[in-house]
Amino acid sequence: MSEPESCACAEPCAPVVSGEKYRTPQGFHAIRDGIKRTAGQPARVPGGKPRWLRAPLPAGQRFESVRAIVREHRLSTVCEEAHCPNIGECWNAGTATLMLMGSVCTRACRFCAVDTGNPRGWLDAEEPANAARTVALMKLSYVVLTSVNRDDLADGGAAHFAACVRAIRAAAPATVIEALTPDFAGVEADVATVVDSGIAVFAQNLETVARLTHEVRDARAGYGQTLAVLAHAQRHRPEVLTKTGLMLGLGETDAEILTTMDELRAAGVELLTLGQYLRPTARHLPVERWVTPEEFARYRDAALARGFLECVAGPLVRSSYRAERALERNNCGLPAGTGGQATV
Repeated sequence: MSEPESCACAEPCAPVVSGEKYRTPQGFHAIRDGIKRTAGQPARVPGGKPRWLRAPLPAGQRFESVRAIVREHRLSTVCEEAHCPNIGECWNAGTATLMLMGSVCTRACRFCAVDTGNPRGWLDAEEPANAARTVALMKLSYVVLTSVNRDDLADGGAAHFAACVRAIRAAAPATVIEALTPDFAGVEADVATVVDSGIAVFAQNLETVARLTHEVRDARAGYGQTLAVLAHAQRHRPEVLTKTGLMLGLGETDAEILTTMDELRAAGVELLTLGQYLRPTARHLPVERWVTPEEFARYRDAALARGFLECVAGPLVRSSYRAERALERNNCGLPAGTGGQATV
């Protein structure tokens, strides 16, 4: 769970803890970690994790340097907001996934620890310039841009997302940009706004199989809607790679995983990531099974046999994990047969 955190009220108030409502610096209310705390919930998620899910604590000079740059320029990263277990590895390698349009999402998916609320149209007008300056300072060769869902905006934030891409391209023209976007409510014109902005990879996560979508994702999301968004991006600009990710361990069957792969390929999706779902707090969906490294290896083989350019698969893999290495065709350097962390 998140550590208690002070809110931005003008007068002193109690620290904000996971599951409680707080007021953001912009003046609107949100729920810490996305889902409200209710009476009788355990303070921690019970049960131990398998040994292959152990990740080192984030530390190191490069990690501290990246964190300082992110703080200085008021940027949110999905690495922090989504409690990613790979934050230390990726930040020490000098890569980060920047989260645009703030850290409060209008949706409340039951797997996600991002705060939820209604930003009421707020956007940081300085964010495109700050994002570009940060990427240039970090000297990144590859950057992933993602964002919260912003259903409070008429275009879902597509124009702002595209403005950030264009600013980065102007400040760091050699940097390759991947956009891991919301679904923009399925509006094709808004999808095209981002696809046309100068990105190399367009990603939108399917998250889970069709049967579990209603239970796992916010009601405004949809399995068919995400497939349609990915298919439109591929048709609209075929030279831009399309990518998606699935969490495993939510109760899906092997047959459902393979069917999902087939439907993704029919939509033209070229890159796939597969990782273990990790329950962020006791209020989120429980883990139904721990997927073994050997199973991840089999799923990767099945994906490659279906024609994906690459399938990065492993227990600690996330959709933006070492994204710059996806086309090396080596599972991002993960040790063969283990699904463990990559060597850097």
